[in-house]
Formats: sequence, structure tokens, C-alpha cells
Amino acid sequence: MCVALPEVADPDTSAPAHSPRNGTDAPAVVFTESDCTGDSFTLRPGGQASERLKVRSVLFG
Repeated sequence: MCVALPEVADPDTSAPAHSPRNGTDAPAVVFTESDCTGDSFTLRPGGQASERLKVRSVLFG
């Protein structure tokens, strides 16, 4: 299920989120654009990315 991050979903009104953390016990795929589009990166369970990774949506398996 794709989840747009509501605070940053609209590129016309907000900057993307950064430093995503996966607090679940399953992999999460984060996307650079809303609606799970753009470049994607997989975060392992419990994983965290650096502040350089900018995201707007996430897909949970």
C-alpha cells in the first residue's frame, strides 16, 4: 500500500522529507515523489537513511 507523506506530498508547497527511518519489522520502499513514483530506495527493517535521501512517499509490503 502506497502512503503519501501528507506533510510533504505536494512539491509546490513543501520540501521533501529527509532521513527516513523504518520502524517496522518488514522492508519499506521510499520514493522521491508522491504516489510511489520517482527514484526508490529500500530500507531494511529498523534501518535509517541519511539526511541526503529526500522522500515524499513510502510503500509497505
